Amino acid sequence: MRRCRTAPGATRARNKGRTLPAAQASPMPFDACPERAAPARRAARLAALSLGVVVVQIDVTVVNVALDQIQGLMQGGVAALQWVVNGYTLAFASLLLTGGALGDRFGARRLYLAGFALFTLASLACGLAPTGTVLIAARVAQGLGGALLMPCSLALVAHAYHDPGERMRAIGIWAGAGGMAMVAGPVVGGVLVALFGWRSIFLINLPIGAVGLWLTLRFTTETEGRHNRALDLPGQILAIVALVALTGSIIEGEPLGWTSPLVMGGAALFLLAGIGFLLVESRSAAPMMPLGLFRHPVFSAVSLIGFLLNAGYYGSTFLLSLYFQGPLGLSPLLTGLAFVPMTGLIAFVNVFAGRVAARHGARLPMVSGLCLTVAGFAALALALTPTADYGGLWWTLLLIGCGTALTVPPMTAALLATVDRARSGIASGVLNSLRQTGGAIGVAVLGAIGGGGMSVDGMRLAMALSGGVLVFALLAAVIWVRKPSR
Repeated sequence: MRRCRTAPGATRARNKGRTLPAAQASPMPFDACPERAAPARRAARLAALSLGVVVVQIDVTVVNVALDQIQGLMQGGVAALQWVVNGYTLAFASLLLTGGALGDRFGARRLYLAGFALFTLASLACGLAPTGTVLIAARVAQGLGGALLMPCSLALVAHAYHDPGERMRAIGIWAGAGGMAMVAGPVVGGVLVALFGWRSIFLINLPIGAVGLWLTLRFTTETEGRHNRALDLPGQILAIVALVALTGSIIEGEPLGWTSPLVMGGAALFLLAGIGFLLVESRSAAPMMPLGLFRHPVFSAVSLIGFLLNAGYYGSTFLLSLYFQGPLGLSPLLTGLAFVPMTGLIAFVNVFAGRVAARHGARLPMVSGLCLTVAGFAALALALTPTADYGGLWWTLLLIGCGTALTVPPMTAALLATVDRARSGIASGVLNSLRQTGGAIGVAVLGAIGGGGMSVDGMRLAMALSGGVLVFALLAAVIWVRKPSR
């Protein structure tokens, strides 16, 4: 075995005629022994980038467990709770594209650090919020931070690993970290809510943010190659208006009435803003969403799959959290534990999916995962009856969770394979924006259909709808996602 060379100048030093030990004279740098330091640096770098996904994912799952207690602050029924969830998700979804573009332009590392700092401070504001309005505003600020974190973290992972197989495995670990956060979120959230109240679920992000910022500063490097394009402010504004108008119309449709002027006006505003967005993006020299990316069939297919997958997953978890604490009468802690079959194997299945995709291509794990997810939603729709208890439901959640976890890593890797490394930030921004948009639409639509988890018939219809739309995602994966040629 070859020994590491001593760092230059680290053996001896002179100080007033005395010889000092190397440790006192010139500390050996972290990379003085590449054989030992390189794996450690790679692990620390991947940990730093994975923590960004952790804080984003843990916040989603923790909030679901705390909805019953948060309702006391909001005083607005199910619609108010939907705004607590979607205030974050809408800001996240509508600004992810700009976050990816900013990362490509100014450097993914710089924007990742800014997003981490903003998310951590916004979490503090959520934990101290005195009113429901302040809580929603702080949730929007969290979404802004998350919009910088997600695309820039994935861009940094893609930039750090040149070998396609190694990159796919790293993406599997990156996604697995988010899965672990989803596992820990409901359980830890249930414990925190039971012991300290709902505010503690946001304050838990503070130590995670501090560690993530330090690791990022210490172990990551800036991306190479910048796209110095101008920011697409008209497109960004139209995207925000369209998403808020659509989601708001769906959320407020039930309490205000679907034919109310506000709901109808919101729907009309969505159509106008949506058409305007497409026109602006097609004519802009520097669009926030380059429509040319969708000319690649795999890119379009993966984007559709991500949208539909998140719509079903996030919409169902929102409803199930209310159903568990409502009709089933579970405590916050038991509600968190009730989600373990849905989330408990996500981290392990994510890593497994990344390895399978690295060896066999993205299509096999994606198709297998979507089949499991469709079967899980169909079984859940059948299992939900007026006399149902948790013992008859848990296994359907296991199918949904494993299927989703099997789909996400190869889906992400397949999309990144359609673009060059310099555009990985904007590409990941498009995918994550569409996924989060799907999540927001899913919470709004399924929340309206499912009657806030109080109606068994509504719950069954919501779960059947989730499985039905994922059939289209499965067909897209079968038809357009192909095994790459060797």
